[in-house]
Amino acid sequence: MEYIYAALLLHKTGKEITEDGIKKIVESVGISADDAKVKTVVASLKGVDIEKALSEAVAMPIGGAAGAGATKAEVKEEKHEEKHEEAAEGLAALFG
Repeated sequence: MEYIYAALLLHKTGKEITEDGIKKIVESVGISADDAKVKTVVASLKGVDIEKALSEAVAMPIGGAAGAGATKAEVKEEKHEEKHEEAAEGLAALFG
């Protein structure tokens, strides 16, 4: 996760996301950088529109009612309903 945070920090400051940049940030907080992970992050982000990806991630609701600011009771009820639906699907498979 620290490699992603380092890449986001470079992006936020308008700098190019490079292996050296990520290594410097990670090592600046006392973590030994893993070269393979750094290379993977840089390669994975090549050609990605980070601003677009961030805006889509923020706009995407997480977990139905849970992502919409639902109460704990509503989330519990939603999970309970999902279990019943899954159980019903399993029974339907038994009886065709």
